[in-house]
Amino acid sequence: MTSGLNPLASAARGVARMAVLMIVLAVLQGCAQVAPWERGTLARRDMSVAPNPALSGLRDHMHVSKEAAQGGHQGVSGGCGCN
Repeated sequence: MTSGLNPLASAARGVARMAVLMIVLAVLQGCAQVAPWERGTLARRDMSVAPNPALSGLRDHMHVSKEAAQGGHQGVSGGCGCN
C-alpha cells in the first residue's frame, strides 16, 4: 500500500522544491560587498566581459554581415540606421 500520495505529484513537488532551492542559491551568489581598495582589481582589462575589444568588434562585424542582423548590445542607433 502507498501512503496515499500520488507518486507523480510527490515527484513534482520534489522537483519544485529543488528548483526553488537552486534559484535561491543563484540569487545569493550575486550578493557581495566590495571594498574600495579591491575595486581596482575588478576594473582590470582581463576582468571585463570582453577583454579584447578589437576581437569582439571583428566578431560582431562578421556576425552582422552573415546574419543580416544588428547585435543589439550597443543600443545607441535609431531604426533608420543613423546614430
